[in-house]
Amino acid sequence: MNRYWIPRLDIHKKIITQELPYYLGPDATVRPYTNEGEDGFLITTPGPCLTDEQIDDICRKSKEMWERQAAIRAQEADKPLKRPLHQPVVISRGSDDSSRRRHEAHRSHERHRRYDDRRRD
Repeated sequence: MNRYWIPRLDIHKKIITQELPYYLGPDATVRPYTNEGEDGFLITTPGPCLTDEQIDDICRKSKEMWERQAAIRAQEADKPLKRPLHQPVVISRGSDDSSRRRHEAHRSHERHRRYDDRRRD
């Protein structure tokens, strides 16, 4: 099996996943892959990789998909969102201030006690 990497630039994951078996056969696979810090796709196939024309076709279809998605979002812009975009979602909460103050006071007391013990020696 041959493995090829192509950059993610202008390629929608759904499109390349749909089109790859059409271009390279049913044994070809694609998955996200980072090569030297650049995001892209790792293609595994028994034959040659995609041609420039095939990649151009995937890029064109990707652009069409993004445009359709943008048009749908624009039509739905008037609908209120269930929650605003980028609203923080609490995963966990730290302790409240009173317990933090107790912890800091305990640590301060421990430091002073250790200092006093050293002075006695």
